[in-house]
Order: sequence, then structure tokens, then C-alpha cells
Amino acid sequence: MMNIAIAGAGIGGLTAALCLHRKGFSVKVFEAVEKLQPLGVGINVMPHASGMLHGLGLGDALDDLAIRTRAIEYRTRFGHLIQSDPRSVEAGFEYPQYSIHRGELQFLLLDTVRARLGEDAVVTGKALSGFTQDESGVQLSFDDGTTYSCDLLVGADGFRSKVRQQLHPDEGSAHYEGTMMWRGANLQAPFADGKTMFIAGDHDVKFVCYPISRRAQKDGRALVNWVAEVRHDQPRAADEADWNRVGERDFIARFSGFQMPDIDISTLLESTQVITQYPMIDRDPLPWWTQGRVTLLGDAAHPMYPMGANGASQAIIDAGELADQLAEKPTPEGLVAYEAVRRPATTNVVLSNRMTGPEQVLDIAAARVKGPEDRIEDLISVEELEVVAANYRQVAGFLRKGA
Repeated sequence: MMNIAIAGAGIGGLTAALCLHRKGFSVKVFEAVEKLQPLGVGINVMPHASGMLHGLGLGDALDDLAIRTRAIEYRTRFGHLIQSDPRSVEAGFEYPQYSIHRGELQFLLLDTVRARLGEDAVVTGKALSGFTQDESGVQLSFDDGTTYSCDLLVGADGFRSKVRQQLHPDEGSAHYEGTMMWRGANLQAPFADGKTMFIAGDHDVKFVCYPISRRAQKDGRALVNWVAEVRHDQPRAADEADWNRVGERDFIARFSGFQMPDIDISTLLESTQVITQYPMIDRDPLPWWTQGRVTLLGDAAHPMYPMGANGASQAIIDAGELADQLAEKPTPEGLVAYEAVRRPATTNVVLSNRMTGPEQVLDIAAARVKGPEDRIEDLISVEELEVVAANYRQVAGFLRKGA
């Protein structure tokens, strides 16, 4: 039986472990941190990616943990509804979109890996320092001086991937377009229908907001996840990126003029106890991911701006495609086939997100809507907006049934 090692126990790495195990491979996951913790705040799992998780038998668990997102609403800073982009099964998608706490999704995957592959399938405290390979296999070296031999290595070790660094040692620094993000989550009364996500503002000052907890919803409450984005003329250096950095609260004043009909943004921000900040960064698409018996997956392969809320979803799709291709060709050629499908697709998403992806409608509206008395329908056509949404659904790979 082919033995596959995965570096990184994030969402992509753990999903890959489940997908590969389902295809009959022996899998071992190595994670750098000593103890995994449910870190992060909210993420979204798009319909095509949630279909992958349903196929792994996780649909009921997702429904217990996450919010089935009805739609993404794009709004002006004055609260006008620019466009509602439905994401539900009722709108014609085969599977729902989920909004969920990143840590809850990671631990759902972690618990499932340990239940199906064994308690020792995920080894923590194993920071990868490098690897060597030859025609017979790959040998991993860890910071603690130990080694591990396997047939194939999948680098799913995130934005600062050691595997990527060894494959592309001259890549250079991250790409930073100048936007700083502040993030938090607050338990409070629900807003709107309790299952809608909205994105308001424009490219320079933007606010993203959505509920992420089915458990809170059952109690008549909402765990509201939010992201505040401000573009700077003199941005901080990209190497300062650290999601554990506590955010300064001076940004809150930039959102005092945002007036939503269903939630008070200033109160939400002031009520949030823990706020972190992080620069919006990605990396240039790579010319190749695979070398011999080693390949990349998820953020290690294609870190992207969080436009369209698509990063975790692309990692999940990577995992399914990797397992499918290796099942067809259980050799290094399977890695080549996987890259041939996923690298062009994810390159398109990375580049589209740099152009603000589906959020282009915000800038269209901001250029035309100058005050709360303006009427969207007088200034922008439905057809113009739908072209943007349809193009991004095509690029990102989530389409309605029959589309």
C-alpha cells in the first residue's frame, strides 16, 4: 500500500488525508505545533467544496455546527442593496454554502481523521525542516532530529510552507496590495434572517459580516463574524503577517458612516472583545507545484486574497482532485495529473481575486451612488451586476445545477 505523508494539519491537509484514505492509501499527517487549537474566526465553504465534505459523510455534522448561507449581499456604505447572490440549495446549487468558525471545521476534520485512520494518524510537534527524495521514495527531516520515510509528500503546510520554500527557494517575498484587515466575532442578537452574509463599502474601506454558529442560532443568538478592511497609502511590510497580533482599535472610526438597515456596525466593533489584524497578502502563482514525489496543496500552493471567501474551498477541492488522480495513477505521475487540473484553475482564482473578484460590484456602485437618497436601480442595471457574479462563479468553479 502506498504511504503518503502530508505536512500540515490544516483544513486542506486533513481533508486530503480523508480523501486519500477513502481511496485506500496509507496516510500520515505531520503538524508543526505541539498542540492543535481551534484558532481563527469565520470562513466560508462554497457549494462545490461542501459537496466534497458531504461526500466524506460530514454533511450532518456541518449542519449541526455551521450556518447554511442563504445569500451574499453586496451593499453600499449607506445600506443600499446592490446585489443579492444566492448560495443556497433552494437557489439551485446541489450543496449548500456554509459559514463556520475555522477552528470548528478544522477540529471536525481532525476528529474524523483520528476516528477513521487511527489516533496516531496525526502527529503534532513535528516541524518539517526539509526533505530528500530519490526514485524509491521521500525522506522527511524534522526540527527535533527525527526522520520519516514515505512514497509521496504533500505540502499542505500553509502560507509559510517549508515544502514550497525548498521547491522554490528563490521565490521572494509575499505580494501585498496595501490593505490591512481587522477581524473578530461577537455573540449577540441575530441580524436580518440569521443566515445572510453581507459585504459593504468599496475597495478602500470595506466591511464583511456574517453569522457562523448553528449552535448559537439554536439558542436564539448569533455569533457574528466580521472583517474590516482599510487600504493604506503606506502599507506595513508583508513579513509582519501574524494572525495572533492584537489589533489597534483606531480603525473603528473609519466605519462610523456605514449605515446598515439591520445591524449597527459601530456597536458590533466596540462590543467585540478580541480583535486581530493582518495584512491582505498572497503570493504570485507558481510555474509548477510538483517535483518528483512531492507536490503542494491549499495555501502552500496558491495563497490568495480573501475575495469571494474562497481560500478554504479551493484547498478542499485540491484534496479531492489529488485523491482522484492518485487513485487513477498511484505513482508520481498522479501528482503531475493533479497539478495539471488544479494549478491553472487556482491561478485563475488568485488573479481574479487581485482584481477584487465578485466584489467588483462594490466599486461600480461606489462610483455612482453618492448618498443615501440615490436609487441603485436608477444607476446600475441588474444585467451589469449579474455578469460580474456569473464570471466569478465560473472562475471559482461553483455553478448552479444545469449551468
